[in-house]
Amino acid sequence: MRRFELIAPCHFGMESVLKREIIDLGYDVTCVEDGRITFYGDEEALCRANIFLRTAERILIKIGCFHAETFEELFQGTKNLPWEDYIPSDGKFWVAKAASVKSKLFSPSDIQSIMKKAMVERLKGVYGISWFAEDGESFPIRVFLMKDEVTVGLDTTGDSLHKRGYRKLTAKAPIAENLAAGLIMLTPWHGDRILVDPFCGSGTIPIEAAMMAANIAPGMNRSFTAENWEHIVGKRNWYDAMDEAREMVDLKVNVDIQGYDIDNEMINISRENARLAGVDKLIHFQRRGVEQLSHPKKYGFIISNPPYGERLQDKSEMPALYKIIGERYKQLDAWSMYLITAYEQAENDIGRKADKNRKIYNGMMKTYFYQFMGPKPPKRNKDVKDE
Repeated sequence: MRRFELIAPCHFGMESVLKREIIDLGYDVTCVEDGRITFYGDEEALCRANIFLRTAERILIKIGCFHAETFEELFQGTKNLPWEDYIPSDGKFWVAKAASVKSKLFSPSDIQSIMKKAMVERLKGVYGISWFAEDGESFPIRVFLMKDEVTVGLDTTGDSLHKRGYRKLTAKAPIAENLAAGLIMLTPWHGDRILVDPFCGSGTIPIEAAMMAANIAPGMNRSFTAENWEHIVGKRNWYDAMDEAREMVDLKVNVDIQGYDIDNEMINISRENARLAGVDKLIHFQRRGVEQLSHPKKYGFIISNPPYGERLQDKSEMPALYKIIGERYKQLDAWSMYLITAYEQAENDIGRKADKNRKIYNGMMKTYFYQFMGPKPPKRNKDVKDE
């Protein structure tokens, strides 16, 4: 079995959630940095991480790291890496993405072309050929430069892990599936508690919650670049991980998950996305404005991505909207509310200071995850049941 150092990038602000996920899967975390977690694992871990992790962006095999302040140092550092351990002579290889922060080398296109040349030089010497047809499997490379330290990873995932395969249709400002999952995991919500999203858009938050409640692995209905890398990770490992995922699914779970939106088209889109995710029976979607938000039961959760007023013409509507959110929340009995928004006046207009406020980057947009905590429900007496 091969032992890899694996890198899992994530949204800034989600590192603690992803670290917990990786540890729960049974792997040793070696490094936690802004926007990424590094951990050790074998071929099986590579497959399971891709299929089971809800908050990661992708899974990279760490090829190596080195210091580079000049393009010559970048060329030599890249050339010294053991590319032949991963890329066969017919492999199609390229630097798919280069990101640079606080480094002397900062032009992504220059970094990409110089690294490609260095890889070609290395592989020419190893394989004894001067030209590569590159008509075999794909081997996309991703590189991060941070304070002149270069970290090079081989992308095993392909399309980002937030693309679960169920969201064919989206809202105007959709929240990424892995971010939605991470937000839910930052709350104490579990499948036995009520969850309402009054601004459900294309249904992402309720769908991710339902998938968690039913134990549906997020990567079950998609494919990965590394599935065809027989020399690195055999097909058997992928089959075993998929079998493990299938065995864990429980669609008989009893849940109360609801998604509302004022737009009827969004409700239809949500229902279709939920059907594609296999959780349409677990969610109740309804056309309903936030001013109609109510629920007879106690101890529920609102988890939502309300409008931010990012378009100038919508800005003026935000105070009234957030005031309604605050009023409706106040009427609910012992509920908790979790909102992700870039709207700076949210607490002021809701009329209550959040118990916690966490900064999270939604792409390049700085947002806040406001956490209004309700009381915990009384503990059920398990001993009575057991007697």
